[in-house]
Amino acid sequence: MDLWWTNAKVLQTGDSQARCISCHTAVPYALARPALRRALGETTPTPHEARILETAQHRVASLGNEEPFYTQSEDKKVESAGVEAVLNAFVLTNHDVDVKATEPSAATKAAIAQLWHVQREDGAWNWLNFGLEPYEAPDAVFHGATLAAMAAGTAPGKQASTTADGQSGLTRLRAYLHGNVGTQRLFNRAWALLAASRLEGVLTSDQREAIVRDLQSRQRPDGGWSLVDMGTWRWNGHDAPFSGPGETDRELLSAADGYATGLAVYALRQAGIAADNPAVARGQAWLRSHEVPEAAAAAWAPWRAHSLNFDREHGGPKGEPWRRMFMSDLATAFAVLALS
Repeated sequence: MDLWWTNAKVLQTGDSQARCISCHTAVPYALARPALRRALGETTPTPHEARILETAQHRVASLGNEEPFYTQSEDKKVESAGVEAVLNAFVLTNHDVDVKATEPSAATKAAIAQLWHVQREDGAWNWLNFGLEPYEAPDAVFHGATLAAMAAGTAPGKQASTTADGQSGLTRLRAYLHGNVGTQRLFNRAWALLAASRLEGVLTSDQREAIVRDLQSRQRPDGGWSLVDMGTWRWNGHDAPFSGPGETDRELLSAADGYATGLAVYALRQAGIAADNPAVARGQAWLRSHEVPEAAAAAWAPWRAHSLNFDREHGGPKGEPWRRMFMSDLATAFAVLALS
């Protein structure tokens, strides 16, 4: 998070500035750090938690007078609006849950209103597409909808969605997720399990059981999961064989990784699968045995995952230390959630 606040894009926001909130670093931190705080017996949010919250509040308070995430084209402005509406709602509703608020905050109400305001007719949200997996490619639209469902399905999200727009939006969102989950890659379906754990009516029992079976079937003999196995990854391709924008380290990607394993275990647990289930127990054992000892180098994380788009592990223009940690930020957050 220190590196993110130092390097993240600066956005004009009202009369001041803010750093953007990222899907790969700030959002998983906001999701996982409260769980880690409870496990450690801490009672005070970290400065990073406070800054993420303040950033979302500031951006929501500046609606109509804020610089979009990306401005190079009208399409990117529209995509940015969809992404930010979802992320702000996600951060603010999760904070209200964390502090056990009896009703949504004013910022949460405004964020949820904006969420429904920019929702597409099909029930999803426009999403950034730079041909980068897993979060900035066409199939990420479904993932964005699962994040929206996780926000709207919280008690504060539901309370803030009692308006006509909110009720209509919830209906469209449920229909989108339910109607499209069957054609999604396993990565997106794992996120659908998380969405269904918060918002009722997203999945049928048959759909839920099918995702659980598929997750269990992709577990490696060593107990882990690999992002490679949770595709198909398309980038911007329309027909197979699909290929990414750059060369990758295939040996690294072929092994189980912390993000896929943490996500699979956390999704299974949130779907009600018991801790003593063999797949869950083996996945947690993999995570415990693959925690990386603390290192002095800047490019270090307790759990690792690697880019599906470029070889970021061996230097060069795509190997900057902070960018090669993006997937490991996710791996660490979801390992925390899976082991909590």
